[in-house]
Amino acid sequence: MTETARIERRRELADFVRSLREKTGPAELGLPPGARRRTPGLRREEVAQLSGLSVTWYTWLEQGRDMSLSTAALARLANALRLGRAERAYLFELAGRRDPDQGADSPEELPSAVAACIEAIGTPAYVLDQSWTARSWNSAAARLFIGWLDRPGHHNLLRFIFLEPSARSLICDFGDRARRGAAEFRADASLHLNDPAIRLLVSDLTRSSPDFARCWAEHAVLAREGGERTFNHPAEGLLSYEQVTFALVGRPHFKLTILVPR
Repeated sequence: MTETARIERRRELADFVRSLREKTGPAELGLPPGARRRTPGLRREEVAQLSGLSVTWYTWLEQGRDMSLSTAALARLANALRLGRAERAYLFELAGRRDPDQGADSPEELPSAVAACIEAIGTPAYVLDQSWTARSWNSAAARLFIGWLDRPGHHNLLRFIFLEPSARSLICDFGDRARRGAAEFRADASLHLNDPAIRLLVSDLTRSSPDFARCWAEHAVLAREGGERTFNHPAEGLLSYEQVTFALVGRPHFKLTILVPR
């Protein structure tokens, strides 16, 4: 990033924080209204006090100075101002820091409207949560993924790949796809690796699957990319798809994957 771009980002951060302060009334945070205020919203001193920050640090932030912005300080500021999800994400994005609380909450329920959209898609489509467990899928996906989505029970994609024997015959180039799957999961779950459910999943797979243990020990990291996916289906023969994955707006725990026939 150029120096000009850094200056512009600091200025945008300063303007954003100041606008948050000015549009937050004292009563919203349980503060007395006090004497008549010269400016709308909170005073800098009040924000600093509520956030457990020094007045000087907060003043410099609003002035757009080149200063140290720790994740802990930004988190206290976001919590004090009771920022919504989008506001908090924008704050950390402008500061160039990773939100320590991102993904800390348990995955929310998938909206019924999303499930209805998935079923309306004519090709295999499914939604994974942060542990790569399928939360919704259409009938085309159930017909394709024999041993994963066609039966009751657990629908975790990694458990299917590494523990279900039928996956080895269904997924073409199984060794490469399995290795990439572990690397993509490590990258995708990087913000949630301390989540108890994910820690348990990794521990179980490491103990139950030598292949997964070997792949996980490589510490490889790959983005979950699209591309050609081929399957040797027991009833329909060789099938080839182009995989496309989308993030669901406002639902950071979920990703929608669609397989388009080639």
